[in-house]
Amino acid sequence: MGLMKTAVLAVFTLTAATPAFGQEVTLRFQHFVSPNTANPKYFIEPWAEKVEADSDGRIEVEIYPFMQLGGKPQAQYDLVRDGAIDGGWVITGYQPGRFPETDVLELPFMTPKSAEEASKAAWAFTERYLMDDFADVHVIAAHLHGTGIIHKKGPKPQTIEDLEGLRLRSPSRPVNLLLDKLGAVPVGMPSPAFTEALAKGVVDGGVIPWEIGPSLKLDELTDSHTDVAGDRSPYNLFFIWAMNKDKYDSLPEDLKKVIDDNSGMMASAWAGRAHDRGDREGREVMVSAGNEIATLDDEETAKMRTMGDEVIADWIAEADKKGLDGQALVDDARAIIESYEGTATPPE
Repeated sequence: MGLMKTAVLAVFTLTAATPAFGQEVTLRFQHFVSPNTANPKYFIEPWAEKVEADSDGRIEVEIYPFMQLGGKPQAQYDLVRDGAIDGGWVITGYQPGRFPETDVLELPFMTPKSAEEASKAAWAFTERYLMDDFADVHVIAAHLHGTGIIHKKGPKPQTIEDLEGLRLRSPSRPVNLLLDKLGAVPVGMPSPAFTEALAKGVVDGGVIPWEIGPSLKLDELTDSHTDVAGDRSPYNLFFIWAMNKDKYDSLPEDLKKVIDDNSGMMASAWAGRAHDRGDREGREVMVSAGNEIATLDDEETAKMRTMGDEVIADWIAEADKKGLDGQALVDDARAIIESYEGTATPPE
């Protein structure tokens, strides 16, 4: 009996001393849109499946759309930071002023229309400038969406002047600044609120990429969809796919490696490709609905770009007052973005 007790105690001691061996983990991530939109459908869900497969099933990733674990989209970063959720999809611009350097990537005509190219640049910029800002979470990916489109009730805008007085949904402060320059009335709101705002007449339209249009019923609630000429998006929006830092740190090393191997540039580019694919599909839904698909001509786009340059100049001056080197951030962001132009994966 003494030998048996010793053996049992030895096994127990060994097991207690090596809790990471064979450890299984469940991670609960959430986002704020329909699971049928591009990022969840072509990035978040496949990412979760790949993490599960790469871990041989030791990591289970549960994905909750529509903020089903609680909270509002504006609070997503804090929910991740505080451990209310294990991870989530965050739009930093939903908290204006909190992460001022991320504004650089959202400024007018800064990014290419390719979300993949823009997202590769977003990760490179994040590694260089933003990791200290996000030190209280574990960043898996940083990305941008594709080109922003003007969706509105009624006919397409022919000129910049046609936007004057229109109440247009806006996702972030840099977009507010551009819409204000254009004479529109920016109405800030997260994307899930756009549908109701349109239906109730709170807004006349708004700016948002093609990919999310079908889930917001823009094929039914708006009549025209207007892009700008050229290869630059009139605005963009910065996202991170992030994990609670303590949760990540608690993982055994081999499971950390699984997360790490599905992070960084590869994950950011993957998220961008998801948006590019969704943009192609979303535009086709609007075409099939018989809605008016338009592009502002070169002259009107040039006017908008001039106003965009004014927004950038104002932002640089404001950033300088906050102790940032605004011009250096803009110049470096442009250089990083330029280095990834032409690197998008051809559509399947």
